[in-house]
Amino acid sequence: MLIATKATFAHGQGPNDLGSPRFHLTRALEASLRRLNTDYIDLYQLHGFDPATPIEETLSTLNDFVRSGKVRYIGASNFSGWQLQKSLDISRQYGWAQHISHQVYYSLIGREYEWELRPQAQSENIGAMIWSPLGWGRLTGKIRRGQPLPENSRLHGTAELGPPVKDEDLFRVVDALDEVAGETGKTVPQVALNWLIQQPTVATVIIGARDQEQLKQNLGAVGWSLSPEQLEKLNLASERTPIYPYWHQAHFQSQRRQSEFSV
Repeated sequence: MLIATKATFAHGQGPNDLGSPRFHLTRALEASLRRLNTDYIDLYQLHGFDPATPIEETLSTLNDFVRSGKVRYIGASNFSGWQLQKSLDISRQYGWAQHISHQVYYSLIGREYEWELRPQAQSENIGAMIWSPLGWGRLTGKIRRGQPLPENSRLHGTAELGPPVKDEDLFRVVDALDEVAGETGKTVPQVALNWLIQQPTVATVIIGARDQEQLKQNLGAVGWSLSPEQLEKLNLASERTPIYPYWHQAHFQSQRRQSEFSV
C-alpha cells in the first residue's frame, strides 16, 4: 500500500491556514501523520501552486520533510507547465528533492493535458496521476442524448465546478465508447479508464467509487488492452482543436514529419 496525501488548500480561516509556506505545510503534514496513524507519507503533494509564497521556501520545506524521513517523495497537482518546470529547476539548482508526479485532470472529454503538460512529463520523467478520469461523472454510461441526469449523478449542483463540456462533444465521445464497449464486452467506464491507462506518462488513475459495486466495475478496467483501432476510434471522437500556440506547434510538427518522409 502506498499512502499519498496533499496540502496547500485552506483548512481554516486564519492567515496561516492555507497556501504552501513552511508554517502551513509543516502543520498540515503533522496533522496528516496523526490522522493516518503513520510515521511517514509515501507521496506528499502540493494541491495547487501558491503564488504568494516564494518557491524556494516551499521546496526547501518539502526537502526537509524528505530528509527527515517523514515523506518519501513529493509531487505537484494542478500546476501549469511553467510552474512545475520552475519548481524542478530550482530543486535541481539546490540539490533538493524534486517533484516526481503531477496529479492532473485528464479524460476522453478533457484532453488539454496533452498540449503542454504531457510533453513536459515525457521530457522530465514525471508520472501523471489522473483525477476525475470519468470526466466529472459524464463517462459513466448513464448520460445519453435527450435523457435527464441520473438522480445520483455528481453533476447535480456541481456541474459548474467541473470542466465545461459541450453536449455534442460529450455525446460524440459516448457514442464511440458505446461502440467500443460492444466490441470488447466491457462497460463504458471500463473502456474510458482503459483508454487513459494506455496513454503516455499516465502512472495511475484516481477512481471515486461510490460503493463496492462501482469499485468492482472500475477495477475491471485493468488486465486487458484496447486495440490500436479502438484507441484511434476514441481519439478521433474526442479530438478537439487546441488553443494557441499548441495548434500552431502541431501544424509545424506535421510539416516536419512530412518533410522527413519526403527525404
